[in-house]
Amino acid sequence: MFNLTEILQTNEMIDQQHLDIRTITMGISLLDCAHSDISTACRKIYDKITRLAENLVSTGYEIEHEFGIPIVNKRISVTPIALIAGSCGAEDYTPFAEALDNAAREMGVNFIGGFSALVHKGFTDGDRRLIESIPRALCATERVCSSVNVATTKAGINMDAVGLMGQTIKSAAEMSGDGFACAKLVVFANAVEDNPFMAGAFHGAGEPECVINVGVSGPGVVAHALRSIKGEPFDVVAETIKKTAFRITRMGQLVAQEASRRLNVPFGIVDLSLAPTPAVGDSVADILEEMGLSCAGTHGTTAALALLNDAVKKGGIMASSHVGGLSGAFIPVSEDAGMIAAAESGVLTLSKLEAMTCVCSVGLDMIAVPGDVSAETISAIIADEAAIGVVNNKTTAVRIIPAPGKSVGDRVDFGGLLGMAPVMPVTPGDSAGFIARGGRIPAPLHSLRN
Repeated sequence: MFNLTEILQTNEMIDQQHLDIRTITMGISLLDCAHSDISTACRKIYDKITRLAENLVSTGYEIEHEFGIPIVNKRISVTPIALIAGSCGAEDYTPFAEALDNAAREMGVNFIGGFSALVHKGFTDGDRRLIESIPRALCATERVCSSVNVATTKAGINMDAVGLMGQTIKSAAEMSGDGFACAKLVVFANAVEDNPFMAGAFHGAGEPECVINVGVSGPGVVAHALRSIKGEPFDVVAETIKKTAFRITRMGQLVAQEASRRLNVPFGIVDLSLAPTPAVGDSVADILEEMGLSCAGTHGTTAALALLNDAVKKGGIMASSHVGGLSGAFIPVSEDAGMIAAAESGVLTLSKLEAMTCVCSVGLDMIAVPGDVSAETISAIIADEAAIGVVNNKTTAVRIIPAPGKSVGDRVDFGGLLGMAPVMPVTPGDSAGFIARGGRIPAPLHSLRN
């Protein structure tokens, strides 16, 4: 139960500090929708999603109005489509994406995730067809998000998949004209099955038939809390963040359980990630600067982010027995006003962002690079980020946008939560020979833990 003090604190966080439920995401298994005929499979997918998610959006609005808690997004994640589509003989899987898009539009959700493949140890025929279909599928749809898992700590890194994804990202950028398709495409290492955040959400094979996962946010709340302890040692900083994360997660738990009850769908997890928005005052960079940094990206940023990520997890885990997803601090450049400013000033670089991903949630996110960057360079960036995930036994990802016709210093504007990305330079040099080797980078020694 919530006491009066907690209710008043929550009201202040909502009214003044940008606290919100970032997403209610319904995960839906499509394993029973597989069929040898693609039209039949697509019809079954559409019918199942629209049946199970019929009341998702309306329930979200009801909870939002009754409790006074903003719920920004209502979303759906589904079983990786490569697992479903492999039973049909079609070469192009775009019709599956169109079925997902039609269902998402009918249900009124803003994104649906799961046009995905898991290829960390190798490809099935269905995996290859899905990856080849990604550029067409993302350009032909509005709300479909795609992800491909190319590495795990147990399997190592599938460098053939890494090379293929560099080409896929380039093709998607060029086909969409403005690179927007790439904003809906994530390449993972150690992808999780219950992530409610887009663009990387999918409903894993180990998940139930249908489930409700909730993603909370609140970087503005954390930044506000740190303003009251200026000059205090890091022990106090960590404790303050933990207490704040606890309150944020408690709100997420309340919404998740209420949505679960009303929809008669099991409650899965609360993802307590600090997910920023382009709005001023809702920035992870602001938190880092409240710790004493003049600008995100300067020396000390990685240490500050490590403290933040750890304290958020420690505080959240005490507030809910079902914390999952990615849970930590996100650093998407285009979606964070402070990160945008730091990147435009030249203090925050691609190399520094890579270092920061060693200690935060996920990885290189919503980063725009010049449109003439080669597919091999993009693959090499993916390989570096996958190596960080594999060696550190954590989820890492790359959502990178080679912006057609754009150069360093230009901007790419996607609007809404996706924000605006300054085009950042990549490190000079050529990685083509490295990527051309292919094969698999073996799993690290510490993966042998059975």
